[in-house]
Amino acid sequence: MTGRVVFIGGERAVLADNPLKSGGQAAVFAVEGHPGSVVKIYHEPPGPEQERRLCRMLTMAPLGGRPVDFTQQPELAWPTAPARDPGGEFVGYAMRKFGEPEHVQLVALFSRAQRLRMFPDRADWKFLLGVSWNLAFMTARMHDEDLVIGDFSSNNVVVDRNGFITFLDCDSIAFTDPVSREAFPCLMHTADYSAPERQAGGPATRASDDFALAVLIYQILTGGNHPFGGVLHDSDSQATVKDNIAASCSYVVRPERVVIPRGVIDPSVLPPALLALAHRAFGLGVTNPPARPSAREWLLALDQERPRVRTCKARTLHTYGSHLDACPWCARLATTGQDPFGATPLPEPEWGVRAVLIAAAVIVLILVVVLMTYA
Repeated sequence: MTGRVVFIGGERAVLADNPLKSGGQAAVFAVEGHPGSVVKIYHEPPGPEQERRLCRMLTMAPLGGRPVDFTQQPELAWPTAPARDPGGEFVGYAMRKFGEPEHVQLVALFSRAQRLRMFPDRADWKFLLGVSWNLAFMTARMHDEDLVIGDFSSNNVVVDRNGFITFLDCDSIAFTDPVSREAFPCLMHTADYSAPERQAGGPATRASDDFALAVLIYQILTGGNHPFGGVLHDSDSQATVKDNIAASCSYVVRPERVVIPRGVIDPSVLPPALLALAHRAFGLGVTNPPARPSAREWLLALDQERPRVRTCKARTLHTYGSHLDACPWCARLATTGQDPFGATPLPEPEWGVRAVLIAAAVIVLILVVVLMTYA
C-alpha cells in the first residue's frame, strides 16, 4: 500500500501508512527514506491563520544564540518546512524526529519500569534532579525570549539518555512575531497541567507555564506522583486532578483535606527550598498567579541542591536530598516493600579483604603505640 504523498518545501515525500503517534489535533508520520524527519499532518484543514503562524515561525531561530554541549540534541522540535498536498494546500509541517531509543517522553520517568528500561544503572534521584534542572532552565530560556509554552505537559516533552530536554509540538507555542508584532496565542492545553485561569478559558502566560513546570518538577522528583492527586474528603468520589486544581486543593499543602492515594511518596523527600517552592505553587499560587515561583526560582533552588545530593552506602541507585539523615528509599523498601529505583544491595567486602583491612589497622595501631612510648 502506497503512503500519502506530500510536498515538503517543494520536494515530493511519501509518508508511512501508520502514524508514529496521533492526538486530538494532528498525527505524526515517518517519511520514507528520511529516518531523521517526520511530518505532522493536521486532522482538520488548518486554515490561513495556522499557515501564517508556521510561516512566521520559519523565519525565527529561538534559543539559537546559546552554545550547547556537542552531545546535546536540539532543544526545540521547531518546524523546518511546510507540508502541502499535491494540490498545494497547506496540511502540516516537517520537523526533526525525536523518538525512541534516543528520546523518550518525560512521562516515562514517572514509571519505575520505564526508568529501568530506558535509563539502566542511571536513573537515580540525582539524575531526576538534573532533568528537573534542565526543564527549569529550558522554561526560563523560553520566557527570556518571550515564548510561552502554553500546552505544557509530560507528553509534550522528551528527554534523552543524558537527561537533556526537547520540547515538542512547537506549533502551539504562543509568541509575538518580532517583525510584524502580530501575536499568535496558544489555544491548546492539557487539563492535568492547566492552572485554573487556563481551565476557565484564559490565555496562556508565563504564569500558567510556571504552574505546569511546578507540577512536572514535583512529579519527576516523586516518581510520578501528581501533587493534585487523591480525592477531597467532601467531594464526589469521581473527582479528577482537574477538579482538585480548580478547587485549589493539593495534598502537598493541605493533606488533611485529601484521601491520599496509596503508595504516594511523602513530600518531605524534597529538600526544604524545593518544598517551599512547591507549597507556594500548590497553595497561594493556584489562584494567585503572581505568587507562583518562576522558572528561574526553580532553577536557582535546584542548582543549589545538585552538588549536595547524598549517596546511600547500602544500595545502588539510592541518592537523596542533603536534608535527610538517612536514605528514604531504603526506609520505604523496609516498610512497604517498594523501591522506586529498583536498587540492589552493594556487595559486602569479602572475608579476605576484611582480614587485610583489619590487619592493616592493627599494624597502624601498634606503630602509634610504639611511637608514643619512645617519644
